[in-house]
Amino acid sequence: MLSKPMLTLHEVAELLKIKESTIRSWINNGQLRAYKFGREWRVAQKDLESYIQSHASDQPGGADGSTTSQD
Repeated sequence: MLSKPMLTLHEVAELLKIKESTIRSWINNGQLRAYKFGREWRVAQKDLESYIQSHASDQPGGADGSTTSQD
Protein backbone atom coordinates (compact mmCIF):
# COMPACT_ATOMS: atom_id res chain seq x y z
CA MET A 1 0.00 0.00 0.00
CA LEU A 2 1.11 3.55 -0.60
CA SER A 3 2.52 5.31 2.44
CA LYS A 4 1.89 8.76 0.97
CA PRO A 5 -0.75 9.86 -1.54
CA MET A 6 -0.36 10.37 -5.25
CA LEU A 7 -1.08 13.94 -6.34
CA THR A 8 -2.69 15.10 -9.57
CA LEU A 9 -0.92 17.74 -11.65
CA HIS A 10 -3.61 20.18 -10.59
CA GLU A 11 -2.89 19.50 -6.92
CA VAL A 12 0.88 19.88 -7.43
CA ALA A 13 0.35 23.14 -9.30
CA GLU A 14 -1.89 24.46 -6.51
CA LEU A 15 0.61 23.49 -3.82
CA LEU A 16 3.49 25.22 -5.60
CA LYS A 17 1.40 28.13 -6.95
CA ILE A 18 2.54 27.55 -10.52
CA LYS A 19 0.89 26.52 -13.80
CA GLU A 20 0.12 22.90 -14.65
CA SER A 21 2.05 23.38 -17.89
CA THR A 22 5.20 23.97 -15.85
CA ILE A 23 4.66 20.68 -14.02
CA ARG A 24 4.12 18.90 -17.36
CA SER A 25 7.36 20.42 -18.65
CA TRP A 26 9.29 19.14 -15.62
CA ILE A 27 7.84 15.66 -16.20
CA ASN A 28 8.58 15.69 -19.95
CA ASN A 29 12.16 16.88 -19.31
CA GLY A 30 12.71 14.11 -16.76
CA GLN A 31 13.16 16.55 -13.89
CA LEU A 32 10.12 15.38 -11.92
CA ARG A 33 9.22 11.72 -11.62
CA ALA A 34 5.58 10.96 -12.42
CA TYR A 35 3.35 8.01 -13.20
CA LYS A 36 0.78 7.86 -15.98
CA PHE A 37 -2.51 6.12 -15.30
CA GLY A 38 -4.52 6.13 -18.49
CA ARG A 39 -4.48 9.73 -19.65
CA GLU A 40 -3.73 11.22 -16.25
CA TRP A 41 -0.38 11.89 -14.60
CA ARG A 42 0.20 11.42 -10.88
CA VAL A 43 3.14 12.53 -8.77
CA ALA A 44 4.06 10.71 -5.59
CA GLN A 45 4.34 13.07 -2.65
CA LYS A 46 7.80 11.70 -1.83
CA ASP A 47 8.96 12.45 -5.41
CA LEU A 48 7.65 16.00 -5.19
CA GLU A 49 9.41 16.47 -1.83
CA SER A 50 12.66 15.13 -3.34
CA TYR A 51 12.34 17.48 -6.32
CA ILE A 52 11.75 20.47 -4.07
CA GLN A 53 14.66 19.52 -1.81
CA SER A 54 17.02 19.11 -4.76
CA HIS A 55 16.14 22.60 -6.01
CA ALA A 56 16.48 24.37 -2.68
CA SER A 57 19.11 27.06 -2.35
CA ASP A 58 22.10 26.24 -0.17
CA GLN A 59 21.77 27.04 3.49
CA PRO A 60 24.16 29.59 5.03
CA GLY A 61 27.40 27.88 6.00
CA GLY A 62 27.66 25.60 2.99
CA ALA A 63 26.07 22.41 1.81
CA ASP A 64 27.30 20.32 4.75
CA GLY A 65 25.89 22.76 7.31
CA SER A 66 29.30 23.75 8.66
CA THR A 67 30.12 27.35 9.30
CA THR A 68 33.36 29.12 8.59
CA SER A 69 34.65 31.84 10.83
CA GLN A 70 36.37 34.91 9.48
CA ASP A 71 39.04 36.35 11.77
